[in-house]
Amino acid sequence: MRIAIVTESFPPDVNGVAHSVVRVAEHLVARGHEPLVIAPQPSSGARSVTGSFPYPIIRVPSVATPGYGSFRLGLPSRRLAAALKAHRTDLVHLASPFVLGARGMTVAASLGLPTVAVYQTDVPAYARLYYRTNLGEQTAWRWLRHIHNAADRTLAPSTASATALHSHGIERVWLWRRGVDAARFDPGHRSSALRRAVAAEGQVIIGYVGRLAVEKRVDLLAPVSRIPGVRVVVVGDGPARANLERAMPDAVFLGERRGDQLARIFASLDLFVHTGPFETFGQTIQEALASGVPVVAPAQGGPLDLVDEGRTGLLVPPGDAPSLVAAVTSLVENTEQRLAMGVAARVAVATRTWSAVGDELIKHYVDVHSGGIAARSVPISA
Repeated sequence: MRIAIVTESFPPDVNGVAHSVVRVAEHLVARGHEPLVIAPQPSSGARSVTGSFPYPIIRVPSVATPGYGSFRLGLPSRRLAAALKAHRTDLVHLASPFVLGARGMTVAASLGLPTVAVYQTDVPAYARLYYRTNLGEQTAWRWLRHIHNAADRTLAPSTASATALHSHGIERVWLWRRGVDAARFDPGHRSSALRRAVAAEGQVIIGYVGRLAVEKRVDLLAPVSRIPGVRVVVVGDGPARANLERAMPDAVFLGERRGDQLARIFASLDLFVHTGPFETFGQTIQEALASGVPVVAPAQGGPLDLVDEGRTGLLVPPGDAPSLVAAVTSLVENTEQRLAMGVAARVAVATRTWSAVGDELIKHYVDVHSGGIAARSVPISA
């Protein structure tokens, strides 16, 4: 099949949407399909690190996101229709559609092409956070309803996300979870040298990996960084970094890390803490689990599907600093429990390969393209 992926984000962006699109396109090529990616043009300073890919990429004009200049918003463009026609697209995959994806939906409809929309970003929650009013959240949900109900099928990454979509009037919702590279993220990559470099006194290493932005609530790690015998290691970058460095002077900030280097960091942690309350899935949680590292995360959204409470980690009320400190402290003090959780964590995700979930996605494509059972939703508890 010829699949056009219209995405709101793509490398050099570092986020869940960009990562997922890369893995999907890779899998399509591996299975003999012909993907085309349509994505926002990166900033001039980032173009040199975009990389090369074994499939065509069409870039459309973009503008910097207000308050987050490193993230570009793709603008509606005539290039979309021309690209789909030249590609002779069979089906359009809309990755986290909101701006560019909305235009992609319109163009696909005008060309009579079937569509699969992948919900991945909790834009309504971000709107509520930034505008401090329900009006922004309600407006975002109206726009998402408009986009997703025009699609033949919407894929949600977690049961919590599927429930939210249904409750806001979005139809034809199916579950499609994300994969993890269990070969790259493996406990065997644990590095004694790295551990000595970041925790010279043998402290228990608590890690966070992700964007450093207000909505990620990384500030909740400040009291964690003051737990005796703990060293907090923060991997990632973003507009909140300077404030976080001031709030956590004893933490180690490593900036962005990728590939094998990131895998070594994950495997060298003793405990992974995810603080963001707006995760529709939580890919870094899966990568920590695959690395044999237990997780403490908010009992909300995607983490509810990923963290097996008491077995692979602990869930805490979102935004509750005292509960987070208590959970981390309990695992810092109980080495035996922490190690047992790490073993269970690896087992829990070992079969969640990108190959397996990629094949699931292709089945969704086939069902939608054939018009078979596209109008029926899978139960959200599946």
